[in-house]
Amino acid sequence: MLAVALPVSISAAPAPHDLLPAPAQLAFAEGRLPVTAEFSVSLRGHDDARLRAGLSRALRRWEERTGFTFARTPQAEFVLASDTSRAALVVECSAAGSALPTLGEDESYSLEVSPAQAVLRAPNVVGALRGFETLLQLLQRDARGWFVPVVKIQDAPRFPWRGLMIDVCRHWQPMEVLKRNLDGMALVKLNVLHLHLTEDQGFRIESKTHPRLHELGSDGLYFTQDQIREIIAYAAARGIRVVPEFDMPGHATSWAVAYPELASAPGPYVIERGWGIFDPVLDPTNEKVYALLEDFLGEMAALFPDPYLHIGGDENNGKHWNANARIQAFIREHDLKDNEGLHATFNRRVRDILTKHGKKMVGWDEILHPDLPQDAIVHSWRGPTGLAAAAKAGHAAILSNGYYIDLCYSAADHYRNDPLPADTAIPLAEQSRILGGEATMWAEWVSPETIDSRIWPRTAAIAERLWSPRDVNDVADMYRRLAIVSQRLEETGLNHERNRPAMLRRLAGDGASAEDLENLRIFVEAVEPVKGYERGRYHAEHRQATPLTRVADCARPESNTAREFTVAVDRLLGGARRPDGHSAAALQELREQLLAWQAAGLEVADLLTQRALLGRDSAPVAKSLAEASAVGLAALEAIARGDARDPAWRTEQFTVLERAAEPHDAVQLPALGAIRRLVTAAAP
Repeated sequence: MLAVALPVSISAAPAPHDLLPAPAQLAFAEGRLPVTAEFSVSLRGHDDARLRAGLSRALRRWEERTGFTFARTPQAEFVLASDTSRAALVVECSAAGSALPTLGEDESYSLEVSPAQAVLRAPNVVGALRGFETLLQLLQRDARGWFVPVVKIQDAPRFPWRGLMIDVCRHWQPMEVLKRNLDGMALVKLNVLHLHLTEDQGFRIESKTHPRLHELGSDGLYFTQDQIREIIAYAAARGIRVVPEFDMPGHATSWAVAYPELASAPGPYVIERGWGIFDPVLDPTNEKVYALLEDFLGEMAALFPDPYLHIGGDENNGKHWNANARIQAFIREHDLKDNEGLHATFNRRVRDILTKHGKKMVGWDEILHPDLPQDAIVHSWRGPTGLAAAAKAGHAAILSNGYYIDLCYSAADHYRNDPLPADTAIPLAEQSRILGGEATMWAEWVSPETIDSRIWPRTAAIAERLWSPRDVNDVADMYRRLAIVSQRLEETGLNHERNRPAMLRRLAGDGASAEDLENLRIFVEAVEPVKGYERGRYHAEHRQATPLTRVADCARPESNTAREFTVAVDRLLGGARRPDGHSAAALQELREQLLAWQAAGLEVADLLTQRALLGRDSAPVAKSLAEASAVGLAALEAIARGDARDPAWRTEQFTVLERAAEPHDAVQLPALGAIRRLVTAAAP
């Protein structure tokens, strides 16, 4: 790692800032570097096309935010200053680094901003790219204009593997989805795009050795090999690796559609259109399986340059193996003991194929077995126990348990989840085997229209957990900065916010007034989708072709208004009070929110019932929002008057809130706990 000597010591104490992820070390000082249309850049040291392209993207985003047009020529996106001493930004890069991003590559950089000049130093181009993103986030504006504050930063990631897994199989996600999410990943310094390319619901990559795989298993929705090369190049330009996943031996229906003779039970097979764990599984006793994998994995190894290839390996329920007498005889004859032994045998054969083609194997928890080759990486979806077991067995490991962003948990839930928390059970000698983690975007309940809103901005909180020091863990400050970085993410082209107005108009139906749309907005911002795997209970009829256009799809995974309301309630009930009672301003803030919810809930309940067919099943939740808000208003009134209500009143209000807690149409009201605390305060 490049060691950069800074002129002054950097304080270890956290400093107020808007950066996300937070740098390892930073220190602000008085002063500012003005940013004007005359902003100039100079390169010192190594200079190449990838560095210049990264700088060009950064300057273009600054132009879009500021309205300036920096100097450029017909031949170049920007003009380099000839006099380094007079340039506003000097980029000093020591070397190119790897032609393609690699695991463990040095991503460090330093940034020193004075009132006269900013100097970004990095050991290689990837480090410079990380520094550009920090510099972009530092840009501010006040009454005097645009500027970058005077600051000294020295930064490097805590973990070398910081990923986002995108499933393109359950619901197809085309090239433009991947590209805009790669730009978002670059902004928050994630460095691995894990592409889940085969599944029961689709085989999403072109195979030239076995074209039946994509021809019969994809509904015509797949990436050509040229498109994959384009994705890899786009990612590499941003310092991001691309790791493919081809799930085997389970989750194999799309394989079996093309080659039923390779499955463990007789065909024919058809692509699955629903969700769950399905029975089809490849037959590890059939040599033709390995012959096909030799061809296919060799082809994919040549296509994907990263040294690692993910084989899935999860959720094989074993039913087809158990029902096949020949397979069970094979297990006995080879003293494999059980299906796990057979699975381990399959993994060893696959590992040998990968090794032949210069690849290392990655797989989910289920691949962990005493016979697993030592160089295989275990990807844990089961949690700390699985992570510790892998490290103890000598394997490198990455964590996704706690980072399942498709389950609609809060940013705080993900943020508190640490691959190596302070109280980790993993011994110090084994901790270096924990490479980092990945956010996982499984695609049962997302479309190209909605996927960004499920990934962002919460994945930025995960990015900070994987980049920044462990002691950067203030949840309230994370949310403050998350709101800012969410705007920056939209500047890269992501649609997590800008798609919502169109979805609201569709929900409202033809002829909706501006007032209808505003009430619907207030309602949708007050609700959240149900959590975990609960949505299937409410929308069991949904299949791959079912439009994802309901209230649950429009609502954010985490309601900002409900969270802010909860914070305000906690502040009211636990904070300092005036001598004569609670803060009038705090009471008024809560009262206004409850009144807005009450009015919107009543109007939206009627709108959804009468006209908005897509949201009709959510109407009871709108009615519950109005009723719960009325309870909160009554409690606030009692608190403001200092008038304690009796236990019978409290019981009556709790009954209303319990009824309001019932989800409908896979949406629920997250502010009910805070309203319940108001009732308790009003009737202690």
